Amino acid sequence: MIELKDVSVQYTKSGEPALKKLNLSLERGEFVSVLGPSGAGKSTMIRTINALQPVTGGEVLIDGKSLSGFSKREQREWRSRAGMIFQHFHLIPRLTVKQNVLSGLFGKKAPWANLGGVFSKDEKKQAAVVIEQVGLKGMEDRRIEQLSGGQKQRVGVARALIQDPDVFLGDEPVASLDPGTSRSIFSLIEEVHKRNNLVTMINVHDIELARIYSDRIIGLSEGEVVFDGTPNRLDDSIIERIYGKNMMAEKKTQTVY
Repeated sequence: MIELKDVSVQYTKSGEPALKKLNLSLERGEFVSVLGPSGAGKSTMIRTINALQPVTGGEVLIDGKSLSGFSKREQREWRSRAGMIFQHFHLIPRLTVKQNVLSGLFGKKAPWANLGGVFSKDEKKQAAVVIEQVGLKGMEDRRIEQLSGGQKQRVGVARALIQDPDVFLGDEPVASLDPGTSRSIFSLIEEVHKRNNLVTMINVHDIELARIYSDRIIGLSEGEVVFDGTPNRLDDSIIERIYGKNMMAEKKTQTVY
């Protein structure tokens, strides 16, 4: 469904490439965690898949068609098929849970409807359904600024879910949460993934979360894939290859509660 062929991204002519000739393919039903230190290229890779970052070499293929050849309309349509959740939530604090969830439909609606905040009864019912699915029933009219970090991320998942996506992308969605809340969010993402048979790719720093929930782990280091395999193959030597000797001991001892 998604294929990266020799994908490179270089932000400046003289700078080091953020991605170096990546070759990956992702299919429906795969839950993929991406590990790597800060600056490894994890966020850049997610952004190339979501058509937010143009490539400077190679191509990203969606169902066999190159993203670089998509029109602006086709890019918007693709983003509406790719639910995205973020580390810092990207919610509007003064709006309610329901209003933030409904904003996930903006890519599927006419601009005038988005500006006017016009939603049909069916769309509002759909919002109520996904809000219940993420465990926030009864909190529809609560403002985002009144929620905990875990509740905010559940709103982020609901906003992605209302898009009825084919793909679930996460850029460090639990990095700012405590270990217990992180695990509950990953459990929620896993539930959504299995129920909808999605392609799911999540950038994560926590090795144990990746081991528990993923059926495939990709390790990035300095813009290159240094590991691509199942969790049971992620041994100490591979962790060192991904993170380097200085970070290995710290990563090995991370615990999920």
